[in-house]
This record gives sequence, structure tokens and C-alpha cells, in this order.
Amino acid sequence: MLEPVPLLRRVLPLLGIGVLMAAAYDGWIFYSRWSSAQEAERARQADEARRARQTLELLGGTDFRIINFYAVPPAIRRGSQARICFGVYGAKRVRIEPAVGDVHPAIADCLEVAPRRDTEYKLTAEDGAGHIATASLAIKVAH
Repeated sequence: MLEPVPLLRRVLPLLGIGVLMAAAYDGWIFYSRWSSAQEAERARQADEARRARQTLELLGGTDFRIINFYAVPPAIRRGSQARICFGVYGAKRVRIEPAVGDVHPAIADCLEVAPRRDTEYKLTAEDGAGHIATASLAIKVAH
């Protein structure tokens, strides 16, 4: 029969090696999962940045400008209403003349109007640097 101390001396180094191998394996698993999560986060951020660039390009880039200004329908009967729609990018202030109500800078907004006669509307947009952009449209009113 083997004595307990010599058996322990023979098994202990093997047990230590096994524990070290298990710790190394666990460390590799945790590192690879962390690395994959970091890579996925970088990919998500890159995709988010790409989408933001695409949105800016669709809106006309980073320049201050009037995106659109139109009426639907462009001709109405007296007493009917039309919608004036506008979109501005990079503006700090906007106004429509003749006044049609309270307007604020927006990429897309519409207002109801009911002109009594043919009317030309003018949209004026201003950015923070003092640049001004204008656009106009006409609504015809049938009697």
C-alpha cells in the first residue's frame, strides 16, 4: 500500500497543472467574449456614424439652406384652405410673409392657410451667422 504523503507529492503537481490550465481556459473564454463585445460595439458605432452621414447627405449636407417650400394644393376656391409646407436646415429663425402664424425652424412643417385672393408667400430663413435664404410660392384663388 502506498503512503499518503508520497501519493500527495505525485498528484499535487498534476493537480496544480490542471488548475492552471482551467484558469487559462477560463481567462481565454472571458477575453474572447470581451473582445467580441468590443468589436460589436465598434461596429455599432461605425454603423451609427454612417447612418448619421447619410441623413445629413439626404438633407443636403451641413450647409444652411431652405430644403423646400410649397403649397398643397397650389390653387383653391375662395373659402377653402391650402397647406403651406416648408423645410429648413441650419436655420435659427424663420418667418413667412404675409404672416400665417407662429413658425419655427424645422426640417418639415406645414401650416393651414385660407387666402381670400391670389397670394404670394415668402419664406425667409436666417442662420446664426447672419446669412439669409428666401423662397416664395403663390396660391391662386378662384372666385
